[in-house]
Amino acid sequence: MERGLNTRCLHLEETEGKTEHYGALSYPIYQTATYAHPGAGKSTGYDYSRLQNPTREHLEKTVASLEGGIDAFALSTGMAAITLLMEIFEPGDHMIAEADLYGGSIRFFDNVSKKNHYEFTYLNCSKDDIEGAIKGNTKAIYIETPTNPMMNVSDIAAISRIAKKHNLLLIVDNTFLSPYFQNPLKLGADIVIHSGTKFLGGHNDTLAGFIVTNSDEIKEKLRFLIKTTGAGLSPFDSWLILRGMKTLGIRMEKSQENAIRIANWLKEQHIVKKVYYPGLPEHPGYEIIKRQARGFGSMITFDVDTKEHAWKIIESVRMIKFAESLGGVETLITYPTTQTHADVPDEVRIQNGITPCTLRLSIGIEDIEDLLAELSYVFHLPE
Repeated sequence: MERGLNTRCLHLEETEGKTEHYGALSYPIYQTATYAHPGAGKSTGYDYSRLQNPTREHLEKTVASLEGGIDAFALSTGMAAITLLMEIFEPGDHMIAEADLYGGSIRFFDNVSKKNHYEFTYLNCSKDDIEGAIKGNTKAIYIETPTNPMMNVSDIAAISRIAKKHNLLLIVDNTFLSPYFQNPLKLGADIVIHSGTKFLGGHNDTLAGFIVTNSDEIKEKLRFLIKTTGAGLSPFDSWLILRGMKTLGIRMEKSQENAIRIANWLKEQHIVKKVYYPGLPEHPGYEIIKRQARGFGSMITFDVDTKEHAWKIIESVRMIKFAESLGGVETLITYPTTQTHADVPDEVRIQNGITPCTLRLSIGIEDIEDLLAELSYVFHLPE
């Protein structure tokens, strides 16, 4: 019987009953670059920390357990994870990608991957015809669900059936829901991506990225590539993510509880024109996310009536911070036009629904009364 998610955030079954590391409950930070060998042709199991490090290995096994994968790869940032993943493809390969991706992913695909002669077709994968975009050189479908920042929800299992029919890889960025709320591999995905900086770390104090897979072939390719390209996560940062993950479940539950209250509050404000939150029954992806996930998350995007109101809100917050990140214990507000999606061309940004009136909230674990009081103050300042 598989153990619960909160238990797996804390314990690896393979280490139970052992008294290694002097019984330390906090997994040790093996802050070493290299390892001494007992003799020629002999190894302790670790040779050089670019290849592997005990702290990073423990983290990778924990993340793989949470996602239901056979292996995970911890990288220095989320973008480092995407960079490494793209190395499994060849020049001339074509990918279908979600149009409403995180702006940094689009920037990478359009300025680095295309330079390396990869082709991309961007679609709204929650409603556009994916199968009609498949070509002879198509190798993968790359999605986020929910998307960043417009919260579009794609049916992972349905897209997986398309991918398998055409012998394509399905890659899912699972950052917004984390493995606590959603497990794409169990729905038919081949690869899962995370910015570990966000919910997995949860404290806005380190950067990290993850790739998780349930394919032996992909595992072997990535294990070779991570030691060859050298962007593996450092021992100390691995420890910070391990520490953060111990409270993943209770953070996700509290943040979601706050988010549902705030999403409904936003709907009642006269300057708010639309709220994008998949936990609202009127959201077009509500039934899909109920079917494929265990929760709705704590990310909310909303449109106000004017750019001036948007700017007034971000310049007036006090406890809520105007900052470019998400998934931490603190509530943050982001202005996608000049922050997360600043490098996305204006026409593409507008087509995806991101306007100068669009704001994004990452809801934290503060007391809901304090969050609502701050928002009420900010929204009702005199003109």
